[in-house]
Amino acid sequence: MAAGALGRIRTETPALPEALRRVGETILADPAGAARSTIIALAEVSGSSPATVTRFCRVFGFGGYAELRVALATETGRAAQAHWDAGVGHEIGPTDPLDVAIGVMAAADSRLIQDTAAQLDPATVAAIADAVVAARRVLIFGVSTSGAVAGMLGGRLRRIRVPCWSHADAHEALADAALLAEGDVAIGISHQGRTREVLESLAEAGDRGALTVAVTSFARSPLAELADLVLTTASRETTFRLGGLAAVHSQLFVLDAVYVAIAQRTYERTNESFERTIRALESHRVERS
Repeated sequence: MAAGALGRIRTETPALPEALRRVGETILADPAGAARSTIIALAEVSGSSPATVTRFCRVFGFGGYAELRVALATETGRAAQAHWDAGVGHEIGPTDPLDVAIGVMAAADSRLIQDTAAQLDPATVAAIADAVVAARRVLIFGVSTSGAVAGMLGGRLRRIRVPCWSHADAHEALADAALLAEGDVAIGISHQGRTREVLESLAEAGDRGALTVAVTSFARSPLAELADLVLTTASRETTFRLGGLAAVHSQLFVLDAVYVAIAQRTYERTNESFERTIRALESHRVERS
């Protein structure tokens, strides 16, 4: 949990009870200052108590404030060295020049990927990749924007001969989930982890004995609690990109990590698949001038 602490705090703080939320907001307002602060000082600034700060630490997987301080100091040090925070947090106004807007977008997306990578557990990615390689069927599903992400991963996996189905339609996802069995894999994608259709499909897949995987920004969401394995994504809402739209890049990133791990495990088959599909599509490309 030490890695990616700020990303998770940023994502989950708005949903916390008021006293804990104040602690999170105080940390996010000045992470470097919080890393230097004592528990008593942080409690005073946030209008809470040392006991509340300790409870906040435990919510995010830390034994106490000392562990959280170390994590904050490490992350803020890396961010300062890499200049990840340049432009982060700036809102895009209706009259801003396009080059300014592009710079703000680039800064926000760069930090989003860094936050997501920091909290990504390689052991979990490896376990999912191993299960997908061995599976008879792989089902990926989401609704709306998350459904489009499911379709992108499904297309990639099918191209390297993984028996994969992807759905954005709730009925199709639920019907295919009912056909899964032990040894199969079901991956449900939902930013908040509260989309009813995704929960129902993942529950059905789990009841049939499939390994269930959640991709969500909220590690304590119903979807995460339902799944066998969880991939958490960082999310930072910016101007014109709210909710699920803000999570697309991080969803694609964690699923791309799974895809790369699968391709590593099926290296020869993957390369042969690429060669065959490239040849099959060659006639549809215009000659270079």
